Amino acid sequence: MAKVNENYQKLPGSYLFSEIARRTAEYTEKNPEAKMIKMGIGDVTRPLAPAVIEAMHAAVDDMSKEETFKGYGPEQGYDFLRNAIAENDFRAHGVQIDDDEIFVSDGAKSDTGNIGDILSVDNKVAVCDPVYPVYVDTNAMAGRAGDYDEETQGWTNIHYMPTTAENGFSPAIPDEKVDVIYLCSPNNPTGTVLNNEQLKAWVDYANANDAIIMFDAAYERFISEPNVPHSIYEIEGAKTCAIEFRSFSKTAGFTGARCGYTVVPKSLVRDGQSLHDMWNRRQTTKFNGASYIIERGAAAIYTEEGKKQIEETLDYYRNNAKVIKDGLESAGLEVYGAVNSPYVWCKTPNGMGSWEFFGLLLEKANVITTPGAGFGPSGEGYIRLTAFGNAADTVEGVERIKKLIATL
Repeated sequence: MAKVNENYQKLPGSYLFSEIARRTAEYTEKNPEAKMIKMGIGDVTRPLAPAVIEAMHAAVDDMSKEETFKGYGPEQGYDFLRNAIAENDFRAHGVQIDDDEIFVSDGAKSDTGNIGDILSVDNKVAVCDPVYPVYVDTNAMAGRAGDYDEETQGWTNIHYMPTTAENGFSPAIPDEKVDVIYLCSPNNPTGTVLNNEQLKAWVDYANANDAIIMFDAAYERFISEPNVPHSIYEIEGAKTCAIEFRSFSKTAGFTGARCGYTVVPKSLVRDGQSLHDMWNRRQTTKFNGASYIIERGAAAIYTEEGKKQIEETLDYYRNNAKVIKDGLESAGLEVYGAVNSPYVWCKTPNGMGSWEFFGLLLEKANVITTPGAGFGPSGEGYIRLTAFGNAADTVEGVERIKKLIATL
């Protein structure tokens, strides 16, 4: 008899955002007249930049002619995109990253989940709490997480690092030794950031303990304050202990087009093995590379016109974040994030539970949010809102929430 991966049976009932979709669909089916405003899932709403569309159209034309047709591309990404990334995202900011240390993919979600393929199941994993569910769930699928504890809503073999208002959203260095550390800055879901000094402490810990930092920088383009690193490689010593993930989804609207990249430095060695070479081996075996058409579109965001257009879109979302933050604060709610991030982390009123407040907003204000409890034990008592919606809907959604809060 064929046996299945028993670790899947340990997972909670459903992925967080699937559960949100299920509850929303259940409500709207019963109330078809309700005008729902989506402020939950971090999906973008602005169209792809004209420079990106133009580049994609040209790439489609390339595919129509024998002399420029592309079949299988390089699994690591085309040289034109890897070079544009290295020059613009790193070397232009004084960070030396070689082109061949960059691996283009179909997005950061895939890479942060797949990176576990090159790691032993015996590694002790540490995550911030609250945390992006993919980090935890994919380690659970691989067998690193132990068992799920319904009472604590956590995994027995995962080291949870509270990242809350009480500690300034800066997780403490663990007392116990951990091998793999997931850090996300700007953070999803809290919208907060780690500064140079805070990241340096983690880099020093990782190097001293032969640990690996998985650094998710998918939202780095939203950083606006000084002393907040855009890349972990701005920190001395990071290239010997860190892997960095980035995405074009929120930067340039590629949630539907799918493109991102991962940086694995050649100097990152553990257990006598080059993680760069291991990741290359994994990708060449399990991944056929991102589409030529999509990669041409991604490269266009690094042109002068593309940069300008992308910045306009980012400003649109930044303004939405400000509208949400200012509006909720004016209603008397405790709010974090938004300044360097498209996410707003809001404390629920009157000690209300996350799912309870989610349901109240869904049914009484017709606003879809994300309950903080879905991001881990320390997320209880919060909700996450995103700035990726339509500007007019964002204003209306905030007004609906303010009116509801006034009645509580």
